[in-house]
Amino acid sequence: MDSIQIKDKQFTLSIPECEIIAAVKKVALQINSDLKGTNPLFICVLNGAFMFASDLMKEIDFPCEITFIKLSSYEGLYTSGSVKEIIGLNESVVGRNVVVVEDIVDTGITMERILESLIAKGAKDIHVATFLQKPDALQRNIKIDYIAMKIPNDFIVGYGLDYDGYGRNLKNIYTVVND
Repeated sequence: MDSIQIKDKQFTLSIPECEIIAAVKKVALQINSDLKGTNPLFICVLNGAFMFASDLMKEIDFPCEITFIKLSSYEGLYTSGSVKEIIGLNESVVGRNVVVVEDIVDTGITMERILESLIAKGAKDIHVATFLQKPDALQRNIKIDYIAMKIPNDFIVGYGLDYDGYGRNLKNIYTVVND
């Protein structure tokens, strides 16, 4: 499908599944090289990163653990500017190597809060792996270690990303036409 409708918005295909899978494998190769032997705890940020985390973990070739947190910062098409914790971290990160797995880093506000929290909780070494990054939207000075793809500052859905809860199940990524 080159064009889809979700609720009141029209979207067009911007990143097909084959490019997504190739980008995930590229990130996994980097992580496998950099973090082998460190027994990291991967922290998947729900809901959006579930597809990226699932595909990424299938490619990680060393012992590791995964857990999940859930934060919210979006309302409709726009970030609210505030971050709410919905499901927190249950595992101890004291002295642990941690990889935060995120679907998209745009303003960086959510990631900044996650990193501050992990530092305060005693994580030894923190890495960030994001599927997508919007360089033009970045408002915070944060280090992103692994970026699968950089995209323009457009609203997108698919591959875990949603519009008011819809579109996460799409295997391709689509960009909004009319916002």
